[in-house]
Amino acid sequence: MKIVMAVIKPFKLDEVRDALTAIGIQGLTVTEVKGYGRQKGHTEIYRGTEYAVNFLPKLKIEIAVGDDMVDKTIDAVSSAAKTGQIGDGKIFVYSIDQAVRIRTGETGADAL
Repeated sequence: MKIVMAVIKPFKLDEVRDALTAIGIQGLTVTEVKGYGRQKGHTEIYRGTEYAVNFLPKLKIEIAVGDDMVDKTIDAVSSAAKTGQIGDGKIFVYSIDQAVRIRTGETGADAL
């Protein structure tokens, strides 16, 4: 079992969700986060005053999948979240040692 974690631009969420649904992903967790990568933020003008925006709004999506679904999940997120512009995001994959469905007590891959 793996967690596929993606940091994406907020306006791409619906497209990513639709792409994941299309490959059979049944659930995900979304968190609003702020950060920056190579783009290092930007400057904006508000009421005539320029100020720096050092941390940009992003969404972190976490999807728990079986080992056999990792590549399909990465492909779906990548294609749906890509704009071709700087700041499209990143995808990370890490292992899950244990999973438990609280309601039924199922464990392992059955809990996903």
